[in-house]
Amino acid sequence: MDDWSCDANDALHITVVQPGDTKPKTLSTFHPQFTYPIFGDEEQIFGYKGLIIRLRFAAHDLRPHVHISYDDRFKAVGDTTATDLLGALKPFLPQEAFINLPEYEKAIQEDIDAKTFTPPGKLVLPYEVDGRQYEIWAGSLADPAVQKLLNRAQVLISLFIEAGTPLETDDPEWVLERWTVYFVRSYEKVAPPTPTASSYSIVGYATAYRYWLYQRDRSEPSPVKNDPFPPSEVKIAQLPARLRIAQFLILPSHHRSGHGTHLYTTIHASCIADDTIVELTVEDPNESFDALRDTADYCLLQPEFLKRGVNLNPDPNGAYSRKQRPKTVPTNALIPTDTLREIRASFKIEATQFAHILEMFLLSQVPESHRLAGGTNLARLLIKKHKADDANDRRYYWWRMLTKQRLYKKHRELLNELELIDRVEKLDDTVRNVEEGYEITLGALKDRLPDVSEETPAESSGRRDKRKLVVEDEDDEENEAELVKRPKV
Repeated sequence: MDDWSCDANDALHITVVQPGDTKPKTLSTFHPQFTYPIFGDEEQIFGYKGLIIRLRFAAHDLRPHVHISYDDRFKAVGDTTATDLLGALKPFLPQEAFINLPEYEKAIQEDIDAKTFTPPGKLVLPYEVDGRQYEIWAGSLADPAVQKLLNRAQVLISLFIEAGTPLETDDPEWVLERWTVYFVRSYEKVAPPTPTASSYSIVGYATAYRYWLYQRDRSEPSPVKNDPFPPSEVKIAQLPARLRIAQFLILPSHHRSGHGTHLYTTIHASCIADDTIVELTVEDPNESFDALRDTADYCLLQPEFLKRGVNLNPDPNGAYSRKQRPKTVPTNALIPTDTLREIRASFKIEATQFAHILEMFLLSQVPESHRLAGGTNLARLLIKKHKADDANDRRYYWWRMLTKQRLYKKHRELLNELELIDRVEKLDDTVRNVEEGYEITLGALKDRLPDVSEETPAESSGRRDKRKLVVEDEDDEENEAELVKRPKV
């Protein structure tokens, strides 16, 4: 029976096409990353030999088509039958994808609207990569033209985003107005392959939605109301909200060209420009998107951190000069929390993401020779602690404390289930992993950012704020596990 089974990811070919001289011309072909939403967890198709499922998209308007071919098909034996391919695909594609191949090719070749096609919505960013021109367009999901294009592309979410869920586009209009769809298109100022062909070609797209942010005026009593939502006299776009990126996809044929960064920074810029948006968030990002986001946010925030003199104070409240340091040190004495709060609010970055970028930046301000990556003697540092002779060693020590503070807060319940010695070991391992991840990102950014001097950076300090504490017992190193009484700033 194994002879009749094949890998669904290998069998499915995704192609982007445009009109050619006599029949549609293929611009790119690639395989999906996942097919389990369509063909099951094993991603296997039974009952065919030499199976090819070709999923075509018109380059400009994403008109879809499915064409299935195979060398042989399994003849049913009792209840054992070949996989119903069309039945599996129909829930994921619009009905127009299932016309016969000659009809589809004719529609591509003779599309009289292709030459004048422009993406729906409005142009928000033109940019250039390797001499080729690209554009990012944004439109509301309440726009029927945006809906049509998105419905054609939705299957790609299931094929390339793990656990990705297609959007419902038949919701009420006020719900659809919450959504913005960003399309990335490429075009070249060259003669099209046919007189009626479009010069646009799909690169990728993203969706983002607003969700209402409750901001109560606490100076007035809270009235009890039973009004319908949303209020008829108020538009969703006028209410204070967070913006959340839900789906984000660049086609494999356009990877490693910077399109993802351009798309993300465009969404972020529109968020900053919109007075009704308070914060940009991301829905369940995967590792690759986290890396893209960290890189883009770091490039955005690093110049602001440098301009505002953000850094770790190696001698908070004169602690280094004392024989016995107090058991509590205000976080405000280590980093300028008020300044950081202003920066985060102005750049509208979610708190945990901002903390990651801040930690990465503060680590970069410690010369590499004083960091784990540069071979610093961590055992000696943990003995010397805040009393280390070198200011950069003390900065690195306090960086570890602040990072542990955030990690302990985030995982407090889980860590408190462990014995103290295990808790300390788990925190140390986690900090090491976080630092190694930051070093990878900083290394990748080395040629894209200004060099940081190896000299000791200028010291910064803040006023005392006893509500924000880093707690440590100087005489008992095991109490490094008890780091947080408040979340990080």
